[in-house]
Amino acid sequence: MDRRGALAATAAFAASCVATVAHAQTGRKIPVVAHLDASERSEWFAALKRQLKDLGYVEGSTIAYETRTADGALDRLRPMAQDLVRLKVDVIVTSGTAAAMAAKRVTTKIPIVMATGTDQVSLGLAASLAHPGGNVTGLSTITSELSAKRFELLRELLTNKLARVAVLWHAENVSSMASIRDIETAAAKAAVALQPVSVGSGEELADAFAAMGRERAQGVIVVQTPLMYAERKTIAGLALKGRLPSMFGAAEFVDAGGLVSYGPSYPELYRRAAIYVDKILRGASPGALPIEEPTAVELVVNASTAKALAITIPPAMLARVSRVIS
Repeated sequence: MDRRGALAATAAFAASCVATVAHAQTGRKIPVVAHLDASERSEWFAALKRQLKDLGYVEGSTIAYETRTADGALDRLRPMAQDLVRLKVDVIVTSGTAAAMAAKRVTTKIPIVMATGTDQVSLGLAASLAHPGGNVTGLSTITSELSAKRFELLRELLTNKLARVAVLWHAENVSSMASIRDIETAAAKAAVALQPVSVGSGEELADAFAAMGRERAQGVIVVQTPLMYAERKTIAGLALKGRLPSMFGAAEFVDAGGLVSYGPSYPELYRRAAIYVDKILRGASPGALPIEEPTAVELVVNASTAKALAITIPPAMLARVSRVIS
């Protein structure tokens, strides 16, 4: 076991000990909320825990947590979900569609709250957004539907001088396809050539950006997946090195040095997911809780990266920016 795995195992053991002590002291089982994630996004889960604390839950006394992170390896999600089922956790909070699908495949009884994810209906996770049915509910990030808008924003940023754009995506992530289709449609309408570039691991990123350079791509749209999130610093660095304006779906990519992002606030989605967890722990059926879509979308720009690329943000676009990172 590597150092990260050892630390994670130690933390999980400590959490289970706290829950056991609390159980012994109170004579009752405290609810256990699990987090299943394909990538390391503990800062997002921390937002959920803070919200539950604000709702009156005390970790180790009235609630306990279990976390499982696959470090970008999607094939690890199902055995991790099976482990959570064996532990008989009360709620599984998932990040990303792949994690939700893995959890759904191993349990139809334990409530699953999607803190992030897309295409719940088309992938069979829910009967409808308004009436999910089954054991899955939560938030929809409508990532695929925002992809066309990201394309348009990249064109606007480059003052419509975009003739060829690359799309970086993870070949193993099924939810990527809807995003690619939306970008293809938008690019065709604008008569912009599209260069889809898929990778299977972080080791393939350098070659992917080299391919973009050979084909003279003028910008890159990164389809957000757990792998891309885990490699966000590498991706931002390679885009800057290749002088490629980069567009993302989450502000954390821009924090890591990417140029611009357009998407929901993921910590806010996790705070909303905490409301679902609270309702379920109080007896609500997940199938009766409508799946929410984001009420706000952020446009975030990295001013330092724009300066390094000699890009001036158009005034009309700057007026719509939610946050500028200097």
